[in-house]
Order: sequence, then structure tokens, then C-alpha cells
Amino acid sequence: MTKQFDVAVIGAGAAGMMCAAVAGQRGKSVVLIDHAAKLAEKIRISGGGRCNFTNIDTTPQNFLSQNPHFCKSALSRYTPQDFLALMKRYRIAYHEKHKGQLFCDNSAEDIISMLKAECALGNVAWRMPCTVVSIAKNGEQFRIETDTGDILANSLVIATGGLSIPKIGATDFAYRIAKQFDLKMVEPRPALVPLTFDANAWQPFVPLSGIALPVEVETGSKKTRGYFKEDLLFTHRGLSGPAILQISSFWQPGTPLTINLVPETDIAEALIEGKSTSKKNLGNQLAQWLPSRLADEWLAVNDFKADARVADMQDKQLRKLGASLNQWSIIPNGSEGYRKAEVTLGGIDTRELSQQTMMASKVPGLHFIGESVDVTGWLGGYNFQWAWASGVAAGQSV
Repeated sequence: MTKQFDVAVIGAGAAGMMCAAVAGQRGKSVVLIDHAAKLAEKIRISGGGRCNFTNIDTTPQNFLSQNPHFCKSALSRYTPQDFLALMKRYRIAYHEKHKGQLFCDNSAEDIISMLKAECALGNVAWRMPCTVVSIAKNGEQFRIETDTGDILANSLVIATGGLSIPKIGATDFAYRIAKQFDLKMVEPRPALVPLTFDANAWQPFVPLSGIALPVEVETGSKKTRGYFKEDLLFTHRGLSGPAILQISSFWQPGTPLTINLVPETDIAEALIEGKSTSKKNLGNQLAQWLPSRLADEWLAVNDFKADARVADMQDKQLRKLGASLNQWSIIPNGSEGYRKAEVTLGGIDTRELSQQTMMASKVPGLHFIGESVDVTGWLGGYNFQWAWASGVAAGQSV
């Protein structure tokens, strides 16, 4: 049996539910299709279960894309304040945690319930779990063949996300549809992801696993430069923590990261200045700026003796030690991949889409929103804001 709708949205995550709710509340007949048995897992697990649902300081500069101007239109028309107004209507309590990042006081389930309620207000029909077998365009309409029957729709919105976290159902569905309709892609890769290093080269740092500290990290140059001041975490296989997740989106294979492990202090200068007054050994001296386990291990890795007296050291040696801490240069050999990546960099080339409507210019009626598109936010709520904004843009135009 074939059902007819004005709009079919495939993917019932953040962007898909937002789009379906907006279109439905405009009076369009909307069906929302998802292959998962459990709704919106990515919302549910985000922010440690409290959903970092936006960032109050969102600007287009917080997003990466080969076409950096593309995101401006949608972001300017649906802002963090607009989403907060929606939350206020549902009396959902929230708090700011760090650098504009907003989290639910209670649970990510509050956001999911709100989006479901918004869909209900728009009389959105649900097909879930439901597998899409094929999509075809017949004249003005799309025919969507599914395992629960065929659907005809005048507009089709793809909101199935990227490749990140496959264990909760991420697939390349959006990319397959783009290919089917001959739309260009920007090569996808894992982003907001821990970085790994050659096992042998990393061996001396393995005992530091679990140590976290605030750092400055940068990579690239000029237009491709990324710089963040955030916490870094040592792991068994490499580096993680917010600083590394952020810089991973800018890092290119084969290029170094430069990390300042003691951002507030010029270590060489402080050590040389302290030579005349300090009776401390090197290990104790460094431990005033670094976790002592890191200080001792760092000295060993760089061929310094922890019990050597600072006063006995040559200035040249102290400058070498200072540079190793203030300008640690290290080349990752890869990342932890999609299994640990919070988002996917790349996706549908935005030059194929209208920035006002998210519609493919070659295929009238076909829209792509959310993470499937080559627009990737920094860590800290920006990717959800893009989901809401792109979802609203498509929802208003379909």
C-alpha cells in the first residue's frame, strides 16, 4: 500500500525531528522515517547524558567547511536564543558549563521528549523502525520504497547524519543518496576524535595515561591554522581531551601538533632565573607547574635526571628542557576513527545546496541537513545548533 505525503524526512535525529516539526506545524503532511528501534541515540548519549544542546556564543567562525560562508544564512535565522525560547515553553532547566556550552539540568531525554512533542503538534506520522530499500524520483515526486510499504512525497529531506559512532546506527546512507543523484561530496573523515601515535614512539608516555592538564595546542598555518586552549588527556594510545578533540578537526595527516604544556609560564626563563636562588632539584622544580608524575616522566623521556640540582644546570640545557615543554612538537599517526569520533568532517558539498533552503539545486525537492552536510562545528554544542538551524531552514522551505 502506497501512502502520499507532502514531505518525507529520513533520519529522526536532532536535525530530522526539528525539520519534521517545523514543516508539520506549517500544515504540511509529514512522515518521519528512521531505521533505529530507539529514537535519537546521539542526543541521548551526548554531553554525558545531559546533551550539550547548543553554545550561546555560536558564530559562523565556529564551523569548518570548504565553503565557510554557507552556514551563515541558517545560523542567522535560527539562533541559540530561538532554541532557548523553545525550551522555555517546555520548562526545561539548563545550565552553562564552560565557554558558552549549555547542558540540560536533568537529562537529554528532556530534549528528545520536547522534539517528539513538537512533531506531535505538527501531526507528523512516524515510520520506525523502518528500512528504506530504494529512492526514486518520478517527475515531481519521490517514491520511497520501505519494508513497511511505499511512500510518495513531494519533498524529501535526508537527515541521516555522518559516519560517527557506528555502534548507535551511523551509516553512509546520505552519501549513497548524494551519489545516486550525482551530487558532489567532500571526502568524509572522523572529527572531534582522539589522536593516536606510533606504538613504539608512544611507549615512554603510556605510564602517563589518565593525566589531564590545561594546554595550548595548534596545527596548520594561515587559513588552515587551528588553535585551542583547553584540557589535554594522556591515553594508552595517544592524546585526547577537549584540546585534542578540537584540534583533530584541523589536523592533517603527516603534520605536527605544537603543544604548550605550561601555557602561563616560559619554563626556560623561569628555570634560568631561579638558578641563583633555588635549592630544588629538577623534578621538584617542574612539579610546581606540572603533575609530578608527568614532570618525572618528562625528564626521563628527554634524558634529564630528576634529582639534578637546577643550580648546577647549564642555561643551554634548561632552554632545551623549556622548549620541550612550551613547544612540544609531535606528529600523530592517525586517530581513533569513527568509533570514537563525535562528528564527521566533510559530507555533501555545500556548493550543491541552497544555503537558504538546504535544497539540492540539481534535484528540486531533495534536501540535506545536519551532519550529512560539509558543515562541522567545534566541540561544545555547535553541531547541535547546526542541526537545529539547518533543520528549521529546510522545514520552512519544503
